[in-house]
Amino acid sequence: MCKDELSLETHKWAREMLRIGNRAVKKAQEENRKKGIPNVYDINGHLYYELPNGELTKEDPLSKETDSEEEKC
Repeated sequence: MCKDELSLETHKWAREMLRIGNRAVKKAQEENRKKGIPNVYDINGHLYYELPNGELTKEDPLSKETDSEEEKC
């Protein structure tokens, strides 16, 4: 069995990319909370919506807004 080994530089680069990505996600999540936009997560194949108050729900809170807008037309 042949095992490819990554260089130390590759590991450092990958760790830095992960750090940058994690910071960007946290920033986006916080901006969504401030703007009242739910964060959406896929947990074990199920969508969960985190409301700005921190509550998790399986119901899409934006579908209610879309439905009421369509009724106005």
